[in-house]
Amino acid sequence: MSTLTVRELRADTWDDFERVLGGNGGSRGCWCMHWRLSIAEFMAGRGEGNRQAMRELAAGERAPGVVVYDGGEPAAWCALGPREWYPRLERSPMLARVDDEPVCAVTCVLIRRGHRGAGLLRRVLDAVCDYASGAGYAIVEGYPIEPRPGRRAGSDSVMTGVAGAFLDAGFTEVARHRKDRPIMRRTL
Repeated sequence: MSTLTVRELRADTWDDFERVLGGNGGSRGCWCMHWRLSIAEFMAGRGEGNRQAMRELAAGERAPGVVVYDGGEPAAWCALGPREWYPRLERSPMLARVDDEPVCAVTCVLIRRGHRGAGLLRRVLDAVCDYASGAGYAIVEGYPIEPRPGRRAGSDSVMTGVAGAFLDAGFTEVARHRKDRPIMRRTL
């Protein structure tokens, strides 16, 4: 099993980010802007607009997420940062704030095609938590999907991760406002 490494999304990792997300920028031109914009802004920028918005975030003072490498190969993307960075998440009744604790919100975890189905998600979450701890966070919070038994989650919902992998990575459920969407935390 190779060691995973984590690098912030910046100009020098942008090409690797694009390799992980693919030509569509993840699902339907998202470019990981889903939780950052209103639905109207998101739809107006779908595709190239969202791509450019993420590129601007990557050039900012704080990285909008990390690229995770498996044996030097870009294998995953994780959007993370203070929950306040994600206005759409803040407005979501389904994923309403649990308390006033400052958390590092993990809003997207995307495993690159060709790397899926090998149990990488749990290891990615461990690596991301190590990164978050080094960045000074005490709590990482995720919003995974819990697919119904015998069903696979669709690409639009699985972008937040799968609950079983979060459990395997040491997260615990702290709230559930909808049957298939737990809010999970890991204390660092």
